[in-house]
Amino acid sequence: MTQGASIAEGFAKFRKTPAFTGFVLFTATVVLNAAVQGPSGFFSSRSLSTLVSTNMPFLLVVMAQSVLLLSGTMDISVGVQVALVNVVTIMTMQEWGIPFVAACGLGIGSAIVASLVCWLFVSVFRLPALLASYALTYAIRGVNVFIMNIPQGKVAKAFYYPYQNALLLGAIPASILVLVFVLLIWAYVRRTRFGSNVYAVGANPRNAFAAGINPVKVQLQAFMLKGLFVGLAGICLTLITASGNPNQAEDYGIRSLSACIIGGLSFGGWGSMACGVFGGGFLILIQNSVYFFFNRLYTLIPGFSVTTYWHNFVSDIIIFLGLLMTIVTAKGQREALRTTLQKSVIVQRRTPHGK
Repeated sequence: MTQGASIAEGFAKFRKTPAFTGFVLFTATVVLNAAVQGPSGFFSSRSLSTLVSTNMPFLLVVMAQSVLLLSGTMDISVGVQVALVNVVTIMTMQEWGIPFVAACGLGIGSAIVASLVCWLFVSVFRLPALLASYALTYAIRGVNVFIMNIPQGKVAKAFYYPYQNALLLGAIPASILVLVFVLLIWAYVRRTRFGSNVYAVGANPRNAFAAGINPVKVQLQAFMLKGLFVGLAGICLTLITASGNPNQAEDYGIRSLSACIIGGLSFGGWGSMACGVFGGGFLILIQNSVYFFFNRLYTLIPGFSVTTYWHNFVSDIIIFLGLLMTIVTAKGQREALRTTLQKSVIVQRRTPHGK
């Protein structure tokens, strides 16, 4: 087989995966940003560094949400959990005088504890995930305000400056290392028994239990992994703001669900972590392109002025169209997969044993 044929075959297989639509949408937004800002502006090392470091917390939250969706559940309180990590990190460092690194460990630990509480209500007490996590949002928000009643605190420049501004090899944002680290964790987890059990439990918990898999234990592991990812997101947010604020990142819960669905993820073990990454990248780049588009209009049209409402309106319209595209494509992929499986079963039944 020639190299061109192998590439074509690989692309044909990729088109059948749930991540394909998210990849197309993500690629389209990259082209859109390059067109709006100009290739030299968008692909400059400084522009990419700011874009990646600022949006890394949200992207990590999307990846955390992806783990839960694959296991058949979700948690919309992830946004306030990110804020919880931020306030715990700042206040323990400020009030107890412990080093920043140790405070980060406590912050990540708080996210894991919050995830375990959500797991208790959802997997053990069997409450609806949407209802339980929605109620938990207000509880954690109250804890955040109790720990830090007003925005305060600071982070030493030696910690936040490298995250925000350092470039590897003079071109690659240093903050991208966090994303690489999380992807490596997931790549390892995916090859373990837990990585396979997540899809089994997400697809059908009863069948998984009949096969000897404990759905409650698998979702416990999924929530703990989600807590780790959310904890890292909270640390990244702390490095961006270099201070503490109990009322931030609250919209991450709903937005992360939207990103996962746009990327091709859905309940029932359908999708992959790549779906979440592409969906999160799509949302980030759409908002970025709309912002620069209106800035370009301000420059080209004297006296032109609109409120941020129109920024959000245009972004939401594009996101809605992307969501429709994902839903239609995912339905076609499922039908194609079902047809392929049915044909393979028919062929196996018609093939004599021993041949």
